[in-house]
Amino acid sequence: MVLELKSIDKSFGEKEVLKGVSFTAEGGKAFGLLGRNGAGKTTSIRILMNVFPANGGEVLIDGKPIDYDKIGIGYLPEERGLYPKKIIIDQLCYFAELKGMSPKDAVKAVDYWLARLGMTEYRNKRLDTLSKGNQQKIQLITALAHNPNIIILDEPFSGLDPVNAMLLKDVVKEEIAKGKIVLFSSHQMSYIEEFCDSIAILSAGRVAISGDLHEIKRTYPRDKLVVSTVSPDGIVADFGDACTLREDGTLLIKLTSPDEKQAVMKRLVEGYDIDEVKVFEPSLNDIFVEYAGKQI
Repeated sequence: MVLELKSIDKSFGEKEVLKGVSFTAEGGKAFGLLGRNGAGKTTSIRILMNVFPANGGEVLIDGKPIDYDKIGIGYLPEERGLYPKKIIIDQLCYFAELKGMSPKDAVKAVDYWLARLGMTEYRNKRLDTLSKGNQQKIQLITALAHNPNIIILDEPFSGLDPVNAMLLKDVVKEEIAKGKIVLFSSHQMSYIEEFCDSIAILSAGRVAISGDLHEIKRTYPRDKLVVSTVSPDGIVADFGDACTLREDGTLLIKLTSPDEKQAVMKRLVEGYDIDEVKVFEPSLNDIFVEYAGKQI
């Protein structure tokens, strides 16, 4: 299954919010939709979900206009929308039934996800008795219980401790393995970089860059080496101004040409106690700052 937003335009009054936004997300892979606040991420998501129409462009599944009666969408919003005073099982089943499930199937699905997320003991409690992290897991169930084809996760790791973040990672990987389209929107670049095969960075309502994340990184000049060593002083003295100490304790060596890398790697390994040496690639955070930072 391939999801495509094609040349999407959207205006509110005289304000243009989206200007020809296009990107493609594939089933069995995670896609990262990134951008600064106001870049157009939420508007793109709402058009994808058919909350409101675009002024121009199309939302396609496998090259055809999306049929919302056949394609299920699960959405975890950044701003939580559950009822704090209501019993958890009641409202989770209510939301599942709104997505077309029978009452019997809704209970079965919700109980499965409560158990999968370690939340069964809270089944008959009110939502406001739970911690923020556990409320986040309950909200996640509303996005997953009806077994959607497309899962949209907006800041999914917000409020989760490391153990629960790991649990959520496992769940997301399971959904990706089922061939579903998982779309992330987050400012936590480390999670996007871990999960997403492809990205689109929005800036001022346009796609600043999109495509396979690995390929995007490969477009940057491969003229720097990152070196891990327990004795950096000799290398710093040897390479002079071409070598700088990074915040994480590794060394960054600037080459005069990418063609030098094999020779310099050999020189380092033969001359020093090296733990690791590799070609420097920009992090997703570096790429985001470069492209999203252009927004005015």
